[in-house]
Amino acid sequence: MPGLVHVIDDDASFRRAIERLLKHTGYEVAIYASAQQLLDRPPSEGVPSCILLDVQIPGMGGPELQARLSALGSTLPIIFLTGHPDIPTTVRAIKAGASDFLTKPVSSDKLLQAIERAIALHEVTFGPKSKLNLVRARVGTLTPREREVFERVIRGDTNKEIARALGCTERTIKAHRQKVMEKMQVHTLAELVSVAERAGVFALAIGGGMADPILDDRSACMA
Repeated sequence: MPGLVHVIDDDASFRRAIERLLKHTGYEVAIYASAQQLLDRPPSEGVPSCILLDVQIPGMGGPELQARLSALGSTLPIIFLTGHPDIPTTVRAIKAGASDFLTKPVSSDKLLQAIERAIALHEVTFGPKSKLNLVRARVGTLTPREREVFERVIRGDTNKEIARALGCTERTIKAHRQKVMEKMQVHTLAELVSVAERAGVFALAIGGGMADPILDDRSACMA
């Protein structure tokens, strides 16, 4: 199963052994001797990934790194490794979202199974999150006027109705509407409504979350 595994352990010999095993199995591997090294280069969420993390490492410990990553919004599943099982620590880590908690020495089969589960979990959580972020980023490129037109279009208003409400000509509204379609990268009204639903804009527009702007002059329509 393709994916990237971030290995954080202060034991150099363990890091080398894990790196050989994972690369032989087909994984990409990133190695860190400390938790701070990973925070200095925050892992990308762009590929299915997981973190293999030693609980007791000098400096910032595994649970603390888990908390820091969570605060940063990371969705990478964490597999904890420990040579000294500690039930309270295990319980806290699992409650905080750890994917697995393994005791050293761990068999290759058990470790690889845990990694496979973790990366599969990341694919499930990252995929929808990535698509949602992409849609919201596109919405963010709209100008205030384009955003108003966007919300009224998905609400079902015609160009004529939008023009009347915003104090513009239909020709101006058509131009804004075309820019909205281009920026949202859709070709039909149905597609526009679909992406609006994903971004949470549709419910706001239907629910009347917009206020009708009062315009003093028609030039504002060009914004």
